[in-house]
Amino acid sequence: MFLEGIGEDVTREGLLETPDRVARMCEEIYGGMGKTAEEHLSKQFTVDNNDIVLVKDIMFYSTCEHHLLPFFGKAHIAYIPDGKVVGLSKLARTVEVYARRPQIQEQLTSQIANALDEYLAPKGVMVMLEAEHMCMSMRGVKKPGSKTVTYAARGCFADNADRQRMFMDMVRSR
Repeated sequence: MFLEGIGEDVTREGLLETPDRVARMCEEIYGGMGKTAEEHLSKQFTVDNNDIVLVKDIMFYSTCEHHLLPFFGKAHIAYIPDGKVVGLSKLARTVEVYARRPQIQEQLTSQIANALDEYLAPKGVMVMLEAEHMCMSMRGVKKPGSKTVTYAARGCFADNADRQRMFMDMVRSR
C-alpha cells in the first residue's frame, strides 16, 4: 500500500519481493512488541559488593512513533545493587527489548529505568540515552548530527546530585 501510495509500480521487477522483505524487517526491528525485560533480568546472582555497576556505550536502534523513521545512539546504564546483580549482557538485552518498538526516546529511557528498578530492586538506577533522530536529520529541520539526550534516575540516584555527577563522569570517561 505504501508503494502504491507514492505512485510506484508494484509489479516492477525490483519491487516484487519488497513486501515480503519489509514484513521480515518489521518482525526484526519491532521484535520488542509485547515483551518485557523480565526474562532477561530474572537470572540474578548474589553479591557482597554493592558498588555501582555501569555499562556504557550500548548501541541501540529504535523507531520514532511520530514519523516511523529511525533514531539511534548509545545507552548508558548504571545501578547500585542491593545484594543481586545480573549478567552484563542482560542490560544490553533490556535496552533491545524496549528499543525494538515504535516510540519516543523519552519513553524508552523511562522504560529501561523502570524495568531495572522493578526486576532488580536495586538501591538506585540511572539511565542516559544519546541519540540522533532521522526525523530531524533527513527531513523537517534537516540538522544531521544533532543529538537528543535523555536520562532517568530512580532510587538513590533520583535526588542525589553527587551520585548523578559520578554517573556522568563515569559515562564521559574513556
